[in-house]
Amino acid sequence: MCGINGAFAYHYAANPIDRSELVAVRDHMIARGPDGSGLWMSADERVGFGHRRLAIIDLSPSGHQPMSSADGRYVVTFNGEIYNFDALRRSLETRGHVFRSRSDTEVLLHLFAEKGAAMVHDLRGMFAFAIWDTLEKSMFLARDPYGIKPLYYSDDGWTFRFASQVKALLAGGGVSGAPEPAGIVGFYLFGSVPEPYTTYAAIRALPAGTSMTVARLGAPEPKRYHSIAATYAEAQAFDAPPTPAAATIQAALRESVRDHLVADVAVGAFLSAGVDSGALVGLMRDAGAVDITTVTIAFEEFRGQHADEAKLAEEVARSYGTDHTTRIVTQSEFSADLPRILEAMDQPSIDGVNTWFVAKAARERGLKVAISGLGGDELLGGYPSFRNVPKLVGWLRLPGNLPWLGKLLRSATVPLARAAGLNPKLPGLLEYGGTDAGAYLLQRGLYLPWELRHWLDADLLATGLERLAPLAMIARALEPCPRSAFARVAALESSLYMRNQLLRDTDWASMAHSLEVRVPLVDSVLLKAAAPYAGRFDGRTGKQLLGSAPSKPLPESIIARPKTGFTTPIEDWQKAMPDDPHPKSGHQHLTGKNAPWAREWSTKIARYQICGSAA
Repeated sequence: MCGINGAFAYHYAANPIDRSELVAVRDHMIARGPDGSGLWMSADERVGFGHRRLAIIDLSPSGHQPMSSADGRYVVTFNGEIYNFDALRRSLETRGHVFRSRSDTEVLLHLFAEKGAAMVHDLRGMFAFAIWDTLEKSMFLARDPYGIKPLYYSDDGWTFRFASQVKALLAGGGVSGAPEPAGIVGFYLFGSVPEPYTTYAAIRALPAGTSMTVARLGAPEPKRYHSIAATYAEAQAFDAPPTPAAATIQAALRESVRDHLVADVAVGAFLSAGVDSGALVGLMRDAGAVDITTVTIAFEEFRGQHADEAKLAEEVARSYGTDHTTRIVTQSEFSADLPRILEAMDQPSIDGVNTWFVAKAARERGLKVAISGLGGDELLGGYPSFRNVPKLVGWLRLPGNLPWLGKLLRSATVPLARAAGLNPKLPGLLEYGGTDAGAYLLQRGLYLPWELRHWLDADLLATGLERLAPLAMIARALEPCPRSAFARVAALESSLYMRNQLLRDTDWASMAHSLEVRVPLVDSVLLKAAAPYAGRFDGRTGKQLLGSAPSKPLPESIIARPKTGFTTPIEDWQKAMPDDPHPKSGHQHLTGKNAPWAREWSTKIARYQICGSAA
């Protein structure tokens, strides 16, 4: 796990790469890679790569990056882990490839030499990397199917730049900090910035599951090689296989956990009172992991309440014999850490504080790698959206076919709803509820588009909504459209909420503590195995399947426990932040994420992360 960056002065009249800029971008990411740094520049100084290393596989100097192939043709800078690298290496060796290290990085070089861009189909893992071809004078970039690892780029028509962090690109001084209205509007709508946008017009995210080849004519549009929606659609083109669903999925779960344990350092785990993290610890034990270190965070404010996960997490730890720590986080620690949290937050988000503290606790225990249960709800239907979105669409599809009716009703009822203190989403039910995209916006939206006029400049709002086109953006996550309602919601949750918020927050919050977080439930191979059975399990039965996957199943007290989420007392803590200049809403909202405190928190984050430079 690392921080990567680079630049390519592809235009014939562009200035050579500035070495000091490369170093500034690289070293802004020192927390991502405190174990070493590297820099490579081409002889003509028109291409350069930087690298910060967090050594996980092949801890020796032979794993140093940027790494060149033996013949000098290819150079790679790589962030992530390739879990099937050993099998790929053995296969490459049978075809004559000779290796100089034990690293997964070198496998990328040999695989690219043999297969070119098609190499991405062979990779199982989380990754973002760039490979320079000195013969073709081209740069190949790729990002993993789910977007677990970030990769941002900027192209000014002369020079192409990339890095693992948005703020790192800005730190180099070669990229404009002008605002991107679509990214700002997207944050207010969803509580996170939807890719490919950032809050800066000059910086884009390379979308998950895509690759790009930059050559003499610059950067083309990214090329998609993996789609979550397509995986579901293809799997459901025919009836599900006759093999037992539970047995198939549980076998795939065991395989995923086993592969995610590949490392030359100890692999620990985040442990809550939930099924996902507990089952993964049990599966880690089944896969042969010993002396597992587990970490739980707890809060005095939750003591004795349902949200207090410490007691049940300790029960799971005892059951699987882990070396367990319960770490108490206080409001005073939150206040002290808040400046660092805001600095580490690469893009504005209303989430991530929970991961910040559990990652901090894991690093205090000496861990460099931790397993997280993120992704179980998206895979097995654990969110209310799996029930609510199909219901809304079923109820409102027919009246929703009259778009003028929904807009008319909304215009007439917004003032009434505000005066009566009703849910501000209610006026939008008819306008949005009849489609999967609209119903999902109602479910996950922090604000709805018409509410933003109270918070954003009119011109910025109009431009941002036009560029973002939120309903069209959501609908694109369903191309091609899966057959079942369950699969459609799963594709939306995985491609939007999980990718833009949960995975991104996990990355910045963990890497700020030099901790690699692995997510075995967010895996394209596992998805392909589970997709044919999508919809056979609701949140309850899906969690029973997961909880019973280890040879020693989770206690029923864990499996039957109502879902709480990985929460913090931030509703109280956020009041310690300085007063926000914007008015407060005071409405009641549909889901936990849309509670009044979350909307207030979003304006505070916007003040610190956006308003200083982009609003």
